Amino acid sequence: MNEKERHLYYLRKSIEVSKQALASGNTPFGAILVDPSGAIVLEQGNVEVTTGSCAGHAETTLMVNASRTFSKQQLWQFTLYTSVEPCAMCAGAIYWGNVGTVVYGMSESRLSELTGEDERNLTLNLPCRDVFACGRKPIEVIGPFPEIDAETAAVHAGYWT
Repeated sequence: MNEKERHLYYLRKSIEVSKQALASGNTPFGAILVDPSGAIVLEQGNVEVTTGSCAGHAETTLMVNASRTFSKQQLWQFTLYTSVEPCAMCAGAIYWGNVGTVVYGMSESRLSELTGEDERNLTLNLPCRDVFACGRKPIEVIGPFPEIDAETAAVHAGYWT
């Protein structure tokens, strides 16, 4: 499996997690954390609705759990895969948690096209690359992947507005 195929494999896993989040009554976002050996060590769907927490986004919740489990040195070697580009809050959690690589499927601007004016997700126009660029760590960002846009969009279909 080449690098692109590996990224698509794990992104599809994050899409499966987003489907589980939706089935649990939450918004359809999912993230997974992969260690250097390729093992999925954590997975997390969005829990904002069921917990009533504005910080219940998939990536932020995953990072809270990851920082309790792994050292910052370990996390720098890990890759976070997420179905949709991390928002500014989630990018901050990733930055402070010290994950070295982020791979996302759908861009936040594409998500905004799907969500429109839905009050449940008034998307910020702030790419995660811009958030990370304001910091002092060389976090690698890979994405979006147009090859899985339709798969990601299908999970969101009918949810927004």
